[in-house]
Amino acid sequence: MMTLTTPKTFTKTWTNAADPAAKRDMWTAMKRGFFCRCPNCGEGKMFRAFLKTADHCDRCGQELNGHRADDLPAYLVIVIVGHIVVPIALWIETNYSPSVALQLAIYLPLSLIASLWLLQPVKGAVVGLQWALRMHGFGDGHEH
Repeated sequence: MMTLTTPKTFTKTWTNAADPAAKRDMWTAMKRGFFCRCPNCGEGKMFRAFLKTADHCDRCGQELNGHRADDLPAYLVIVIVGHIVVPIALWIETNYSPSVALQLAIYLPLSLIASLWLLQPVKGAVVGLQWALRMHGFGDGHEH
């Protein structure tokens, strides 16, 4: 008598732990990136210009040019600065009602300075997150 068996199919599931022995701590990598340091060693500089990442860490040699931060840091900075400036603006408007010219003289420079101050650290944190999760060019060569 002939028995029929169904073929077994194997699906490859993405995981951030390709090698469990080399687990990368996400929060540590993001903190190091926020302070513009290499997510691997925390010593070398991540950036060679304001928003241009270095090709590799000058201390440990970790490749840093494989990241795909794209526009996410800018979007995150807009959200962060908006959550800081808008409540301040609403509070000042409801309690003191200053002139529009004075408000613009305060909020526009405040928003610009806060955005420029946060952009590099937020991009560093995003690159650290990608490194910790082995995304894009930070994996073990199994990326698509």
